[in-house]
Amino acid sequence: MGSTEATNVEELDALIIGAGFSGVYQLKRLRDDGYKVKIVEAGSDYGGIWYWNRYPGARVDSHAPHYQFSDPELWQNYHWKQRFPDHKQLRDYFKFVAEKWDLRKDTYFNTYITSATWDETQYKWIVKAKDGRTFKTTFFLPHTGIAASRSFPTWKGIESFKGLIVHSSYWPHDEPDLKGKKIAVVGTGSTGVQMSHAISEEAGELVVFQRTPALPLYMRQVDYADDEEPIPKSELKEFFKTRDRGYWGFDFGFIEKGTFDDDEAQRRANYEALWKAGDFTYWLGTYTDMLFDPKANNEAYKFWREKTRARINDPRLQELLAPEEPPYPFGCKRVPLEQGYFEMFNKPNVHLVDVNSTPVVEVTEKGIRTTEKEWEFDIIILATGFDAVTGGLTTIDISGIGGQSLKEKYSKQGPSTYYGICIAGFPNMFFSYGPQAPTAFCNGPTCAEVQGNWIADVMNRLRRAGINSIVADEASEKAWGEHVEAVAYASLLPRAKSWYMGDNIQGKPRASLMYLGGLPNYHEKLRTCASSGYKGFHFEGLKV
Repeated sequence: MGSTEATNVEELDALIIGAGFSGVYQLKRLRDDGYKVKIVEAGSDYGGIWYWNRYPGARVDSHAPHYQFSDPELWQNYHWKQRFPDHKQLRDYFKFVAEKWDLRKDTYFNTYITSATWDETQYKWIVKAKDGRTFKTTFFLPHTGIAASRSFPTWKGIESFKGLIVHSSYWPHDEPDLKGKKIAVVGTGSTGVQMSHAISEEAGELVVFQRTPALPLYMRQVDYADDEEPIPKSELKEFFKTRDRGYWGFDFGFIEKGTFDDDEAQRRANYEALWKAGDFTYWLGTYTDMLFDPKANNEAYKFWREKTRARINDPRLQELLAPEEPPYPFGCKRVPLEQGYFEMFNKPNVHLVDVNSTPVVEVTEKGIRTTEKEWEFDIIILATGFDAVTGGLTTIDISGIGGQSLKEKYSKQGPSTYYGICIAGFPNMFFSYGPQAPTAFCNGPTCAEVQGNWIADVMNRLRRAGINSIVADEASEKAWGEHVEAVAYASLLPRAKSWYMGDNIQGKPRASLMYLGGLPNYHEKLRTCASSGYKGFHFEGLKV
């Protein structure tokens, strides 16, 4: 379909927001189960975050073949060109999926949802779009993901800049000319790390503004010939079973021993092997205590620091980019993968501004003024992140039972969910890749399938029983939130200020946005809930 033709009120069994991995999988599964269902998507094509993330250097850092659906109809007929595919191939993959699964007939693009209101008399959600369309749906499924709401700095004078200023997630579809330009990249999270290195290849001058150093790992990229695959296709069926059992939704997890179970020589040999893999295994496939024990964590950091400092020539930059003392526990902020990020700072035309020692005072017509000097730029790129995980939900005016506002609920008490998949007081509303689920600590497509299947199963249960609605109770939601926090605080994660804890958004209540118990534990809790007759939920409205 893909059109924006207006209708009065479109009645559906389910309305999905978001055409990324979660939304696309949910559409396929629900349609297979016989539901009348549509996707609405603010962008003009499929891809979710990969529709928006098209900045220079943008690529996924889950290595192939992890980052794809497990449907044999897809993987038997698709070839990955690289171990870490870039944004262009990821959009190509979504187009392939859309064709194979015939998705377009049930998708509305260029459609921004502004409100969703639960009608208690009809047991329906009334969902309104910015263009005036209205949907009446039994189930409301906002699969908005972790990066639907951008975060912008509140600098004085930001509107006065005469050059191009752009958020990385709103990168122009018509590529701006970067060659020879003076460019600022503000932010050193995953996006800033990827983008800075790519832009340094073209820019006349690049200035990176850093508040907190990223602690990225080296990416071992591989280009695959037409007859090469990351894993032989004959082994992929078993691979996906292993992936689904993995702690992080990958085919690997922690080594089943502690850091100090090995002597120093054994430990170093193990670190070397993990490092050479050139993927997330140094972070998520290491010793079981790395994210939990400060001494174990420091061992991992010391090895990372040694490897990283050897790539940086200037002692001042060594201390800013790979400090002698860890700036936070290693792995407790998002760990990016990089290809030449640190060597980039050895170039005479690349500079690093530490905004802790020389804060930004204002944006001027010509560039950015710090307490040290005015830097002049042609282009300012804001790699300043997102109101992560919850922002996609709270930007929509969602009202549940009794007119309760989701935005107000979250602004007062922080994220609260039941099993990271629904919210007390908001019947028939389910989401995936949201707060208090594995989410950013889970391979995206794996999580999309696990949660999407559970949502479809509960919908089928209601349909068979002739029940209108299901809603989590407050006590169960509270218990789940306490469990999520207990698991988080058993780790080192809260010792870092990060978007994992909501720290990047001023005024956002501090709480763990992630469930760190691992995908197998999480999946088992979902299965137990279902097998117990959906304990913790209330059912209402028996159909006559």
